[in-house]
Amino acid sequence: MRTVRLSAMTVTAAVVGLAALTACTEKSDAKADGGQTVKVTASDSACETSSTSVVAGKVVLDIKSTGSKVTEVEILYPDGRIAAERENIGPSTSHTVTGELKAGSYEVACVPGMTGKGFRQPLKVTGTSAAKRDPEADKAVAAYRAYAQEQADETIPKVKVFTDAVQAGDLEAAKKAYAPSRLGWERTEPVAESFGDIDPLVDTRADGLEDGQKWTGWHKLEKSLWEDKKITDDDRKLAAQLLGDLTDWQNRVGKAEITPASMANGANDLLTEVATGKVTGEEDRYSHTDLVDFKGNIEGAEKAYDLLKSTAAKNDAALTTELDTQFANVDKLLDQYRQDPSSYEFASYDKVSTADRKRLSDAVNALAEPVSKLAAAVVK
Repeated sequence: MRTVRLSAMTVTAAVVGLAALTACTEKSDAKADGGQTVKVTASDSACETSSTSVVAGKVVLDIKSTGSKVTEVEILYPDGRIAAERENIGPSTSHTVTGELKAGSYEVACVPGMTGKGFRQPLKVTGTSAAKRDPEADKAVAAYRAYAQEQADETIPKVKVFTDAVQAGDLEAAKKAYAPSRLGWERTEPVAESFGDIDPLVDTRADGLEDGQKWTGWHKLEKSLWEDKKITDDDRKLAAQLLGDLTDWQNRVGKAEITPASMANGANDLLTEVATGKVTGEEDRYSHTDLVDFKGNIEGAEKAYDLLKSTAAKNDAALTTELDTQFANVDKLLDQYRQDPSSYEFASYDKVSTADRKRLSDAVNALAEPVSKLAAAVVK
């Protein structure tokens, strides 16, 4: 689960619109895509699965939500990392998620309200068979890992500019360095779950904290800079921790578990998050630098798609044609808010009207719908 940034009310309102786009098509896809299917019934008080054992390779969760809350369903590694997930599942909707699993012990988790550990069922994966993967998909994974490493390597110096300004107590310099320090992280968010516990340490909002979790990372410092308008000794400590946590992220990229399915699923979940939550201005609520984050998110999702495109086109050429069109539409819309066509300086998001935010949300929703089918097109 990407750090919970969305209020339940916000997500509930948004997923009603998404359900009409995705529920029917995704449910029929589960019957046609050839994978092993595990039916999951997610309620407010339980997580029921049709099987507790599958063979290694492609696994499809056919999810039916029967509860009253927005929920998410995850396949978890033993250490808690997410192998596959579907976020923002509205009440009384059906969805699928495609994963590619090696032999081992996993759990299927249903998380009503998208907070806490939720309810879990064991899932044993046996055997040595693998999904029928196009060699081009393996190249895509290697290329995306190199891309993520490049983004991490380029991010650390920018973070240091930001944290050095905080350490020096230079409010204006820290404000200027804040958004640039986040861009590389935002580009790698499609696979953020593969980095373990880094996301909640560096990118959580106050309303996304779990019980007992200390607020750390960018958004805590963002609040100090823009709302509190002062830098405290605690902020200096948090700046040092942020740099350390992101350096840890940089070192984890090479060992992260990334698959074609996780790239595709991560891109879909991220786009849904942008369309249903980030577009409200909840992400960078103090600095209003949201459009920089949006651009990074779209670029990261588009990079995943571009690398998987040749494989997807072999299995669903119409899908790639639709994705080309929808990515171009979103890119064009976001670029209207650039203050300089050659830079990542965007308009302050508090100056973007409600109508324009709606247009952004609609465009990203239109993109997220075909992206939701990408995993099934690349893992056969």
